[in-house]
Amino acid sequence: MRISLTALSCCKTPRRNPRLLFARRSNSTSADTEAAITADPIAHFASFTPDRIRNFSIIAHIDHGKSTLADRLLELTGTITSDKDKPRILDKLKVEKERGITVKAQTASMFYTHPQTNKTYLLNLIDTPGHVDFSYEVSRSLSACQGTILLVDASQGIQAQTVANFFLAFSEGLEVVPVLNKVDLPGSNPEKVLNQIAATFELDTSPENVLHVSAKTGLGVPAVLSKVVEAIPPPSNLGSANSDFKALLFDTWYDSYVGVVCLIAVHSGTLKKGQRITSYHTKNTYEVTQLGIMHPEQTPTPSLTAGQVGFLHLGMKTTRDAQIGDTFYSPTAAEVPTPFPGFKPAKSVVFAGAYPMDASEFPKMQDAIDRLTLNDASVAVSRETSNALGQGFRLGFLGTLHMDVFRQRLEEEHDSTVINTAPTVSYQVSYVDERKVVGLEAGGYEGRKVKWVRNPAEFPEPDDLSNVQGFYEPMVIGTLICPLEYVGGLMELCGSHRGEQMEYTVMDETRVLLKYKLPMAEILTDFYDQLKSRTQGYATFDYEECGYTPADLVKVNLLLNGKPVDALATIVHRSRSTPIAKEWVKRLKNVMDRQLIEIVIQASINGKVVSRETISALRKDVTAKLYGGDITRKMKLLEKQKAGKKRMKSVAGGIQLPQEAFLSLINGGDEGGKQKGKK
Repeated sequence: MRISLTALSCCKTPRRNPRLLFARRSNSTSADTEAAITADPIAHFASFTPDRIRNFSIIAHIDHGKSTLADRLLELTGTITSDKDKPRILDKLKVEKERGITVKAQTASMFYTHPQTNKTYLLNLIDTPGHVDFSYEVSRSLSACQGTILLVDASQGIQAQTVANFFLAFSEGLEVVPVLNKVDLPGSNPEKVLNQIAATFELDTSPENVLHVSAKTGLGVPAVLSKVVEAIPPPSNLGSANSDFKALLFDTWYDSYVGVVCLIAVHSGTLKKGQRITSYHTKNTYEVTQLGIMHPEQTPTPSLTAGQVGFLHLGMKTTRDAQIGDTFYSPTAAEVPTPFPGFKPAKSVVFAGAYPMDASEFPKMQDAIDRLTLNDASVAVSRETSNALGQGFRLGFLGTLHMDVFRQRLEEEHDSTVINTAPTVSYQVSYVDERKVVGLEAGGYEGRKVKWVRNPAEFPEPDDLSNVQGFYEPMVIGTLICPLEYVGGLMELCGSHRGEQMEYTVMDETRVLLKYKLPMAEILTDFYDQLKSRTQGYATFDYEECGYTPADLVKVNLLLNGKPVDALATIVHRSRSTPIAKEWVKRLKNVMDRQLIEIVIQASINGKVVSRETISALRKDVTAKLYGGDITRKMKLLEKQKAGKKRMKSVAGGIQLPQEAFLSLINGGDEGGKQKGKK
C-alpha cells in the first residue's frame, strides 16, 4: 500500500516555537508561585525580597485617628478580625486604653495583595504617638521607615503636633502621603484643610494625591493600602540575603517568660532559628531561640532576611544587655562590621525624684525601673538619696505627661507604688570665683563654665549666694494654633507665664498661629490645662528648646517644725516665689492629718521665712472605744492602724507625711482637696 507524501505531511505534528513555550511555562510557574505566596505568606516568607517590602508609619496630631486607621488597615489585610468590642488593637498598654492616647510606638506586619498586579507585599506599619512628650518615639520610628502617612483631621485641620511631626519626617527625607480623615463628620471641611496643607507644607493637594477617608467607617481606606505600595519606595542600600548577617536593634521590651524581646531591622544576610549572633555593644554572643514578625502579635517565621523587620528571642535575662541602636552581626563574619550610628539619646527636660513607699521595696522598684526603661529608652535614670525619703532615683523625662505615664506604668505593670517629688528643669549657675566650686562644666551659657542644677538640693545655699555670678533657665519656643476668638485669652495666659511674643500669623479666616518664647519651668504644671480651659479645648500647643537665658531664681524650702524637708523644695523665679510659697503651705496643711504633736509648717526663700501655718496637736487612741471583749478585736484595730502608718513617711521630728502631700504639690492641690473632704 502506498502512502502519498501529502498524506504524510498532513499527519506531521506541527513544530512549536521553543521561546513561546518557555514563556508560557514561565508565566504559569510565576502565577502558581504568586498564588502560593498569597495563600500562605508565612511559609514563603523568604520570598519577600526588598522590592516586596514597604516600611511606613502614621503621624498626626493627638486624637486625629491614627490608631483607628491602623485598625482598619489590619482588618482589610486580614491580619485581625473585625471586632467592635476591641478597638485600638495596637494600643496594648493599659495606660493607653485608659487615657485613650498612644504613648508607645507599636509595629505590625501585614500581607497585602495589590488588586492590579496581583502581587503580594509585606507592609510593616508603625503606629506612633501624637503628643509632644513622646516625640522621641516618633523620631525613632521614622528612622526605620521609607515613607509616612500624614493624617489630618478634616474637621480640625492642621494642628501644632501635625506641623512638628511633618518636619520630623521631612528631615528624614521620607515620602509623605497626605490623608484626610473623618470626612464623614458633619463639621468636616476638606477643601479648607487642603488649602492649609498646601500653604503650610507645600505638598501636592490634587485629588489623585490626597486621599479622603473615614477610619471609623472604613470609607476610602482600601485606597490607602494601594497608595502605600505605589507611593512609598522599598528599602534601599541593603546587603544581599546571602551575605553576612547584620541588623539594627530599634526596640525592646521585657517578657516575664522569655526575658528581653528584641525588635530588629535586618540590613543584610539571613537569620534562622538556632543561629548565633553577636552584640556589638556588649560583645556577647546569643543563640536565636525564636524569631518572627509582629502580626500583630508575635508570629514565628522560618527566617528573617535583608529588608525585613521582626522580633528575636535571644535568652537575654538582664535588661542591661539590650541597648537601643545596637548592631547585631554574625560571629563567623570575616571581620567585625561597621556598627550603625544608633539613635541620638533623648534629652530630658523635666526631672523628678521617685522613691519607694517603703525602704524595703527599693530593690523591687529598681528592678521595675530597669525593665520599664528597657521599653522606654527616653527616660534618664540616676540614683539619689533624700534625708526625708531615703534611697530613690532622679528620673529625667521629656515632659510632665511623660512623667505621669511612667509613674502610672510603674504602678500598673510592675505593682510598684512610688512617691514622686515636684518636677523641675535643669538650671545653670555661674560663679565669680570658680576655684571655690567643685563640679563645674564647660559649654554653659555663652560658653561659660557652669554648674548644672537638676535637683533643688544642688541649689547654692544662702551662704554661697555671694559667689554666684548668675542663674540661667532653659527656654522654649511654643507654637500655639487656635481660633481667632480665643487669641486674647492665649496672649494673657502666655504673658502671665513670662512669655514673649515672637510671631503672629493668620492661617486662614478662622485660625491664628502664635509663637511665644517661654521659660520651660512655666509650662511644667498647669499651663496645658489652662490652655485647654481658656480655649474650650480648641487650641493646640507644641514646643522646642531654644537655649538658656539669665533669670533671677530662688529656692523655696518647706519646713516642718523648723526642719527642712528636702523632697518638698523647689526652684522658682523670684517674681513668683512668695505667692507659690504661701500657696504650698496652705496645700500642705490641707493634706496633713493632725498628729500627737503640734505641727508648724513654714516656707522660706533663701533662708527667710515668708509664710506659716499651724496644725494643732491631737491624741489618737484607736482602742479607746473598746470596753472589753475578745483580744482579737483590739488586735484587729491595731493592725489596721499599722497598715495605715505603712503608707506614711517618717520625716523631720517624727512627723508623719502622707503621699498626698507630694501629689498635691505636683497636681495643683486637687489631691489636697480630696483628702480634706475625706476627713
